[in-house]
Amino acid sequence: MAQILVFGDSIAYGIWDKKGGWVQRLREFLDEKTLSDSELKHIIYNLAVSGATTEDLLERFKFEMKQRIGEEETIIIFAIGINDSQFLHNERRFRILPEESRENLQKLIDFAKKFSSKIVFVGITPVDESKTTSIPWNTNKSYKNDYIKKYNEIIKSVCEKNKVCFIEIFGDWITLDYKNLLKDGLHPNSDGHKKIFETVKSFFLIKSKII
Repeated sequence: MAQILVFGDSIAYGIWDKKGGWVQRLREFLDEKTLSDSELKHIIYNLAVSGATTEDLLERFKFEMKQRIGEEETIIIFAIGINDSQFLHNERRFRILPEESRENLQKLIDFAKKFSSKIVFVGITPVDESKTTSIPWNTNKSYKNDYIKKYNEIIKSVCEKNKVCFIEIFGDWITLDYKNLLKDGLHPNSDGHKKIFETVKSFFLIKSKII
């Protein structure tokens, strides 16, 4: 048996998906496999928090891990970073500065490696800038694809440095008509969550065979 711990933000939480998001879709898929073969049992915990940055996650990560580590194998999935790239107009800065984000990611990996050798990062999704510059619910904040791309590359480079798996989303979506995969310009809709799920499932079952 293995447990899968997913740490992330509102996208990982599953907002705007009638089926609960890509993490819940992964859980349903694995639950179905478990029902047909009990030896393939995987338990998924969605530990994502809406609005979270790498800094927010770092503050609670050690506590969350210590509550859930037991004898079973543990797989850790991080889906975090888009809120780091958020630009704050009044302060004229990113919510989390690029180098601070890099340091936070390194600390998360260092601590995660104490509990598991199976660590995976899911990359960031692009946005529809016509709806996110600024975001309607907080006009002091903006998301732009140039910023997101920069932070996505930071995540990728930290993963490469630490030999940690990285699942590319941004580079794949940006070549598509991805705006139809978004609900409010920032968060994926049900089709978007389904696409992330299919990408993650393919990675875990086919490319890496982690599950």
